[in-house]
Amino acid sequence: GVRGRERERERERERERERERERERERERECREREREREREREREREREREIVSICKRERACKYF
Repeated sequence: GVRGRERERERERERERERERERERERERECREREREREREREREREREREIVSICKRERACKYF
């Protein structure tokens, strides 16, 4: 009857909200993933800079030290 269709629409909306939350979590996960990637990239940058600085200091060939 009428209530059956009503419950059916209610379940449909519930599934819709569920999919919406799922997409939301997916976006958040991707966002954190990119954030960690940038963080690792910055870390590698600092690593390279430290290497360059230590080489310069060791060889005293660099006019900045």
